[in-house]
Amino acid sequence: MTIGFIGLGNMAKALISGILKNGICTPDEITGSAATAETRQKVAAQYGIRTDESNAQVARDSDIMVLAVKPQYLAVVLEEIIDAVDEHEIIVSVAAGKTTKWIGEYFSRPVKIIRVMPNTPALVGAGCSAVCRNEHVTDEDLTTTLHILQGCGMAEVVSEALMDTVGGVSGSSPAFVFMFIEALADAGVKGGMPRQQAYRFAAQTVMGSAKLMLESGKTPGELKDMVCSPAGTTIEGVEMLEKNAFRGTVMGAVDATIEKSKRL
Repeated sequence: MTIGFIGLGNMAKALISGILKNGICTPDEITGSAATAETRQKVAAQYGIRTDESNAQVARDSDIMVLAVKPQYLAVVLEEIIDAVDEHEIIVSVAAGKTTKWIGEYFSRPVKIIRVMPNTPALVGAGCSAVCRNEHVTDEDLTTTLHILQGCGMAEVVSEALMDTVGGVSGSSPAFVFMFIEALADAGVKGGMPRQQAYRFAAQTVMGSAKLMLESGKTPGELKDMVCSPAGTTIEGVEMLEKNAFRGTVMGAVDATIEKSKRL
């Protein structure tokens, strides 16, 4: 099996790293293209993969082709590879807002298209990817793609109608989580903690809290109540968050990303 990447940014590098770590492919079975020679040289040196300046050549050489470019550049790339894709090749797109139907309309023949919404924690093997497919993708094709994505974390199949929502809940939300960690750390610094120590405590707490929820099977509300002792310190902080519309603000941020994705 050969896998090609058009675009060699952070998400492509996360997937390449996961593929190699899990022995899904060897470096010489992976090829990639990027807009600049500098990027191609850096990625080739880092991972030992083959690179090419031609997007069409990468498409011709691949059994699975990952379109890892920003949405605004996807149309240009599709125009370049139209004649290089055969009926057996799987096209995997990570471009936000671009549906399988939209991509398929560039081709005058049936093509296999899988749409993926990943997130940046894939860079450390802890990503979360939502996956959907068009009618030409077989169950075997889907299983193969999920296996590749699971090398970078969790991957689950969702309805394509939910992909914009997933983009808000998991695609954009790492930025919101980092802002929360930063705010926790700032409060720690205000209280006298050294900044780097405050970052470590805040980040570990967020990571541990998520792990506790996933492994315990308890809801966030149940786990919050476990921390809130009657007349204790934590409930005072919870009251402050509620007074300042913490939940509503987070929901509004997610809603804003969903609406933006729909307009892409």
